[in-house]
Amino acid sequence: MSLIRLTALLGLLLTLTACVAPEAGPGAPPDPGAPKVLVMGDSMFSVNALAGQNVAAGLRAELGGSVTDQALPGARFFYYLPISGAAGLRIPAQYRKGDWDWVVVNGGGNDILFGCGCTRCDKGYLDRLITRDGARGAIPKLVASLRAGGARVAWAGYLRTPGVRSPIEDCNAIGDEFDRRLGAMAARDPGVIFVPMADLVPEGDLSFHGLDRVHPSAKGSRAIARRLAAAIRG
Repeated sequence: MSLIRLTALLGLLLTLTACVAPEAGPGAPPDPGAPKVLVMGDSMFSVNALAGQNVAAGLRAELGGSVTDQALPGARFFYYLPISGAAGLRIPAQYRKGDWDWVVVNGGGNDILFGCGCTRCDKGYLDRLITRDGARGAIPKLVASLRAGGARVAWAGYLRTPGVRSPIEDCNAIGDEFDRRLGAMAARDPGVIFVPMADLVPEGDLSFHGLDRVHPSAKGSRAIARRLAAAIRG
């Protein structure tokens, strides 16, 4: 079985076992003075949801506010099946109307992995997601629509596995360029921040990832949430 097919199978299994909670995480009622947050994205955000330890749950614990979680494993931008796409496997379809203070988003990794296998991505493919200047593509289009609704946007980059081999090791180079473009997008609008995760995992540390070395462990999800919360708090 090829590496890409194996990773796709892992994503499918995660999709079949995932759940989406309207309010992320147990505990006290939300602090009315805390930000209202909508979370959108793929498995980097949704993994560990069944245990109540996904990124959205971590954000709720960190910020003390209302966090609505719509992230789904396997979600991408270029997803063409109508029913499952409308149900959230197409990332823009995850949006829910509300008076959000922040929309926290990640995504694009599944498009790059499954769309061009990371190593076979020409510049035109990445441009479909986001152009070099961060001004055009599916991601800036989504961000513009979120900003039009009045929310600020925090876009999260992807984790790396420094010093350790992983099934998506070949994605590092395009991942670096993807991060650079996301940063350029954020620089165009003071209401948008890019929160990189490429330097979050210490060299050789396996504890931030699950056994597949692709998705975050519960510890990794908490670390992602802490970094996002710190960026939101400014």
